[in-house]
Amino acid sequence: MKLPRKVNMYCPTCKKHTPHDAERVKKKRTSELKWGQRRFRKVTAGYGGFPRPKPEGREKPTRKVWLRFKCPVCKKYVQPIAIRAKKFEFTEG
Repeated sequence: MKLPRKVNMYCPTCKKHTPHDAERVKKKRTSELKWGQRRFRKVTAGYGGFPRPKPEGREKPTRKVWLRFKCPVCKKYVQPIAIRAKKFEFTEG
């Protein structure tokens, strides 16, 4: 999927349409203090195998692409729901 770097969209802060700058959101490192991560560390610690079975079959044909758009007027970000795409790239234009 190809998407232009500048997209004209609605800014809820300015309450008008402006050409937003698009960028891809990078995945952050998970927090070690979250309950799921603490439970995972507790189960995998010590002697014994990995607690979960390996996933069967092949991986999904598409990945979720998270984008965020920056308003040039108020400098706020708008992040809509992710889209699914096999390939993703920005086009200049």
